[in-house]
Amino acid sequence: MSKSANFNSDELSAYDVHGIAPVPVSHRTSSPLDQFWIWAGANVAPINWVLGALGIQMGLSLWDTFLVIAIGNLVGAALFATFCLMGYRTGVPQMVLARLAFGRRGAYLPTFVQLLMAMGWVATNTWIVLDLSVAALDRMGIGGGVEMKYAIALVIMVVQIGIAAWGFNAIKYFERYTMPAILLIMVAMTFMATFTVDIQWSTSTVTGIARWSAMSQLMTAIGIGWGISWLVYASDYTRFSKPGLKPSSVFKATFLGMFVPTVWLATLGAAIASAGAGSDPAQLIIAAFGVMALPVLLVLVHGPIATNIVVIYSAALSSLAMDINKPRWVVSLACGVAGSIILYGFMQSRDFAHAFETFMVTMVVWISPWAGVTAADFFVVRGGPINVDELYKPHTTSRLGDVNWTGVVSLLVGVFAAYLFQMSVVEVLQGPLALGLGGIDLSWLAGFAVAFVAYIASHKLRRTGDVGASALTSPLRGE
Repeated sequence: MSKSANFNSDELSAYDVHGIAPVPVSHRTSSPLDQFWIWAGANVAPINWVLGALGIQMGLSLWDTFLVIAIGNLVGAALFATFCLMGYRTGVPQMVLARLAFGRRGAYLPTFVQLLMAMGWVATNTWIVLDLSVAALDRMGIGGGVEMKYAIALVIMVVQIGIAAWGFNAIKYFERYTMPAILLIMVAMTFMATFTVDIQWSTSTVTGIARWSAMSQLMTAIGIGWGISWLVYASDYTRFSKPGLKPSSVFKATFLGMFVPTVWLATLGAAIASAGAGSDPAQLIIAAFGVMALPVLLVLVHGPIATNIVVIYSAALSSLAMDINKPRWVVSLACGVAGSIILYGFMQSRDFAHAFETFMVTMVVWISPWAGVTAADFFVVRGGPINVDELYKPHTTSRLGDVNWTGVVSLLVGVFAAYLFQMSVVEVLQGPLALGLGGIDLSWLAGFAVAFVAYIASHKLRRTGDVGASALTSPLRGE
């Protein structure tokens, strides 16, 4: 923890020397605008076009789709911004903070799952844009077939692994200096879509319970569920926020960084799909933006890089949170290489890619129960300052204990509740209560609420020494 203090500010601006140790106050220099650009960049991803188009493919009208996306992201982004305050208050990464609710080594369980998901998403996010990039290049008269696809994949992976290995400062500067140009291109894309695509606002093919079912599933995919999927990364970046900021400033910056690009791109994808272009990403691009092939190519290539540098960096922090004793940059490289191997498997077999995507979507069900436990512990049970030092002591001496079974059991109960209300694409994982409700998916709500209530109720019933008094009430470092 003390090594970072030996670096001066010039060195800090060039290379991120921090691992999972609390960020010292003197090194917390990130502004609200920095936080906005980081999260806006992470969410300017082509996958949001596709997810937005899902509503149209399910038979919803564009009005229905827009309402679900807008209302869902209001709630999801607000929850995400609330979790971002945890990093701002403590200077500690998200999966290290998980030790509060799950115990010093009990936190290994959610941390390991988060690590697996992160490497999978790196591959998925990159794979999604390859066909789109080749299609854009073809529009520009540049052919290359499968060789071109491999070349694009290699360039994207090398760049994003390098930035993530360099650390927070590289991520901050990449997003800060690239995102304004990307947003200008998005404005032009939106303008073109508005005046060149025959947008159909009111066309709907589903009514009654089928309509509510489709809206609930869209809510899980790109509404509230989208914001929830980012909760495991939240504090990794706001821990660098300037300590003198108002909490409301951090909240607003992270909220808008999540809300604006997600709603924007998802609505854009839905609007294009409403004209009958389908949900295939390449078809959406060709249908609406063929004459803007070069600018769109920049957005496509930028998208996975801006998203994956956030994911790879957090994956490295998760690895270190499981007490892997390696430099952060080394672990970042390893996570990036693992993601590259999965990507190679995608490119070799489309069946494997779709099967893995299904697996990834299914895994997301654990995040809302994890969030319920984490929110209950941090904001309700503790409700105030925590003793940061206890997070880093060995499990044999930390007052947090080895495994907090209250947290672990509450998580598992929440996962089961989420399953009961889940309408998964995998038939055997479709919950009986969701089926009984006609396909309405409330997995995110059931998982969060049940885990939240279970944790608080268990804590009140036990009142044991799992967490000592000083772990609950000692002041935060640096305040």
